Amino acid sequence: MKLLTLNTHSLEEPGYVEKTEKFIERLVKEQPDIVALQEVNQSQNEAELQDVMLDGYTRCGGFELPVRADNHAAYVVKELRKRGIYYDWTWISAKTGYGKYDEGMALLSRKPIARVQQFLISKTDDYENWKTRRTLGIQPEGSSDWFFTVHMGWWNDEEEPFADQWKCIQEALKDPEYGEGIIWLMGDFNSQADVRGEGYDLVLKSGWKDTYLLAEEKDDGITVAEEIDGWREEDGRSGSTKNEKRLDYIFCNTPADVRSSNVICNGKNAPVVSDHYGVMITV
Repeated sequence: MKLLTLNTHSLEEPGYVEKTEKFIERLVKEQPDIVALQEVNQSQNEAELQDVMLDGYTRCGGFELPVRADNHAAYVVKELRKRGIYYDWTWISAKTGYGKYDEGMALLSRKPIARVQQFLISKTDDYENWKTRRTLGIQPEGSSDWFFTVHMGWWNDEEEPFADQWKCIQEALKDPEYGEGIIWLMGDFNSQADVRGEGYDLVLKSGWKDTYLLAEEKDDGITVAEEIDGWREEDGRSGSTKNEKRLDYIFCNTPADVRSSNVICNGKNAPVVSDHYGVMITV
């Protein structure tokens, strides 16, 4: 089984169409079983797409926001289908991004999606507040595992600290419906692996396993190599001048047999397509 996560930056990324084409080419080559995407945007002024136009789309119950014509996940799935690669998918939006996008997250699955869940992890549920955070999960048909796409806040945020959002995730996942198989948390955790006593350490102390550490084969794990949105102030607080960071992870709630963990779309292993690099593991 291959799992892939990427913070896409999607419509806000310079050279969006060309970079998305490169990402699609990589998906065609690798064909991961599950793809977790963050910062999956659509323009709020675009036309709504009817369900009949959304091949493989599973609507998340209780989530009513329509999918619009330039939705990043819809575009990726459509282009993959043109190449004979079929994914089922789901998407939700958590907030307004950059004052013009519905910004959320998506999951793509090679198997049909049996169940979809989403829940709020931030204190605020204000759609106009950029700090609003939600988490989206799926259970594919024939699997007892759950796969969640995650985009966390920052450790030092006084209004929406990482620790409170992590507590929300922990409490939500205590529900017995998630208890039969492995739970996979995939995404941008906005927490550096080499900084002690903050978000990364909290996740590990909570009993979760970093698949990068479990992997038999791995690279340096770096998923951000330059200054990016959201980290300029954080770096200033810490006095850090180091741009290279490992911020994107795939965690599981029980030890898994991980063959490899590789950073992709980093200019070495496929072209750069976002301000984050992706992570792909083989289990």
